[in-house]
Parts: sequence; structure tokens; C-alpha cells
Amino acid sequence: MYIDSSPYFFRPIKRAAVLLAVLLLFGAVLYHAPLGEPADPSQVPNPVKSAWFLLWIQELLSYSRHWIYAILGLGLIYLGLPFLPFCPGLSEQARWFPHDQRWINRLTILIVLALASLTLTAALLRGANWRLVWPG
Repeated sequence: MYIDSSPYFFRPIKRAAVLLAVLLLFGAVLYHAPLGEPADPSQVPNPVKSAWFLLWIQELLSYSRHWIYAILGLGLIYLGLPFLPFCPGLSEQARWFPHDQRWINRLTILIVLALASLTLTAALLRGANWRLVWPG
């Protein structure tokens, strides 16, 4: 199935992409990344934390090493969702949060909230030796 489109539709998208690239390059020149000092194997910081987008995995694995299987399984489920159409013809009537797939929308929102809470816990509430500490 092909959808006809006008070349006029892609011109504002191309302009927006170029503008975003210019703004990102300009911002990268003005604001330097907050990198730490070079790594020193003789003085390892405590705690060693992952990048912010991986902190939820580090926090989850601090509870048990078996949680990696849940992470991999969840990734496979979400990779397979487009290939499991529960309602034929749904792609022709694409909508945000359709009523017939309410369960997957709610599950996704719960998972995103859980990942955000794990990330915040690891970023703000973990101290030396990965103990829970109150920020302050």
C-alpha cells in the first residue's frame, strides 16, 4: 500500500532538521560536556555509576542478577508488538491510545514509570557501596 504525498510536505521537515542540527552544533560549541577527570585505575570512585540512560538497568541488577532475563524478555516483547496485530485493519486507522488496545497502553505507561523511578533511585539515592542514602 502506497500513500501519495506532496513534495511540499517534506520541505518544512528538511528545514526543521537542518535548523535542529545547526542548533545542536551551536550548543555543543557553547556548552562543554560535564566530563570528569581522566580514569585512574588506582583510585576508583565509589559508587561507580553508569550513564543516566543505563542507570535503571544497574539499579535493577543490584537486586538480583536474574533480572537481566526480564529485561531481555521485555525487549523482545516490545520488538514483536508490531508483528502481532490483534485487530486487523488497525494500521489504516492509526490513533493514539486506541480503546481496543488499552491494556498495552497501560502496561507501557507502568513500565515507563517503573524505569523512571529506578533511574531516579540510582541517580539520587545511591551512595558508597551502593547503599541507599537520603540526598542532602
